Amino acid sequence: MTKKTILITGASSGIGKDAAKALVKAEHTVYVAARRLEKMQDLKEKGCIPLNLDITKEEDIQRVVSTIEENHGAVDVLFNNAGFGLHGAMEDIALDDARYQFEVNLFGLARLTQLLLPAMRERRSGRIINTTSIGGKIYAPLGSWYIATKHALEGWSDCLRLELAPFGIDVVIVEPGAIKTEFGDVSTGPMLERSGHGAYAGLANAVAEINRKEYEEGGGSDPSVITNVIMKAIRAKRPKTRYAAGKYSGPMLFLRKWLSDHMFDKVIMSVIKPAKSAVETHNES
Repeated sequence: MTKKTILITGASSGIGKDAAKALVKAEHTVYVAARRLEKMQDLKEKGCIPLNLDITKEEDIQRVVSTIEENHGAVDVLFNNAGFGLHGAMEDIALDDARYQFEVNLFGLARLTQLLLPAMRERRSGRIINTTSIGGKIYAPLGSWYIATKHALEGWSDCLRLELAPFGIDVVIVEPGAIKTEFGDVSTGPMLERSGHGAYAGLANAVAEINRKEYEEGGGSDPSVITNVIMKAIRAKRPKTRYAAGKYSGPMLFLRKWLSDHMFDKVIMSVIKPAKSAVETHNES
């Protein structure tokens, strides 16, 4: 690959960190941005350039853009990877928390993209890669606000792709399945705090049990699976509009495409009902 200037958000762990290691090893100039600057010290030692970024703060976003443009003029690749999962029953989640979920998963990356686009348009080249999820195409209980942001990011990316094509800028969507990251541990605890004791307790505890077994029994795919598709998307002369990878991604997207809503509902609940029964039996004993 021709040496490129790349910005990766959400690079302090998981997919972002793994991609940064591979891209800097390939001798690209890699800026890595996240709130937890100390978690990117290892990336700095490998040659990445760490920047402190709270994606919800305008001043942070502007500072990151100014730093990169002063040093390198423009980014060749923007990898919008920052995000988190807010889980719990829709009724139990405060709207302020739901708004913050959208600020991180959609509006923050949209603002960063807005500020980086003028320099890309001037060069008439660039590539924007947005991490959604298979949750951008499917759905499951207790994920309403998180999944809403991922559905929104899918549509936002599709519109952006059409708008930017005349300027030589590609927009690519990456849809991870289950990946070994902090995601499961970070989302399950707060989900139980919100919904583990009220009207949705049975459902919440069942989902938590499924998550626990999933991670105990090997978890998801290694983040390198997503890094590989990121590398493909960067190398390709004409990248695909979407790359799906990781555990469950293929089967779940296939089922969602071909099953009716009611049939897909049954598939999802067929996984949850046994876990719910097991939890209820354990609590009774």
